Amino acid sequence: MKNILEIKDLSLSLNGKKILNHINMEIWEGYVHAIVGPNGAGKSTLASTIMGLEGYRHYTGSIYFKGEDISKLSIDERARLGITFGWQEPARYEGLLIRDFLKAAAGNKNNDFISEQLERVGLDPEEYADRAVDKTLSGGERKKVELASILVMDPALVLLDEPDSGIDVGTLDKMFEVIKEQKKKKRTIVLITHSLAVLKQADHAFLFCNGEILEKAVAKKMIPYFKDKCIPCKHKNIPDKEGVRLE
Repeated sequence: MKNILEIKDLSLSLNGKKILNHINMEIWEGYVHAIVGPNGAGKSTLASTIMGLEGYRHYTGSIYFKGEDISKLSIDERARLGITFGWQEPARYEGLLIRDFLKAAAGNKNNDFISEQLERVGLDPEEYADRAVDKTLSGGERKKVELASILVMDPALVLLDEPDSGIDVGTLDKMFEVIKEQKKKKRTIVLITHSLAVLKQADHAFLFCNGEILEKAVAKKMIPYFKDKCIPCKHKNIPDKEGVRLE
């Protein structure tokens, strides 16, 4: 299997506290991966570090994308290489129309193409293309707009942080359709999740806790952690001697 992303001995501290502790990961190209674990384990921090977000760049170790060390690259440079990040809480842009928001990300800026991507995520272009990306959109609508932005960018690697957060069943189904479509196109997706339904979309999964990878396996082998509890560890949220509950 070919690696699209390799993380080597990655560590990061925030406010004097170590959040990521010597992480080593290999993300296979063309597969859907999941990162699961309890709140505060460092999952979202890892995604932010991979993307190169402000405040997450003072790490040690290396991040390789398609064999290139991207550790010194900015978020914009990483995005141009083909990495994109879907936020748990999508951003709002007061006064910016959805059509213009999507065109800014798209290689193909044709109006018909933009409308097609809105339709693919379940948004009527006539109703939504000229609406603003602001607080007038519901959480589900903003998630769909974000999905459309991923479609127009067509990135090689998509990082989705809690993709089911704050959305309805219909929107979640649209998201799963997009994930399947991207996989068919040999794109790579990393899902950061607490959701069993989202985990089931993945081929492979990493169990994350206390800034470390405790286990990696085919995704279905992680299902017991959602139905029962995590393996024993020293995480701060540990409720008893048996382990940490994921939900």
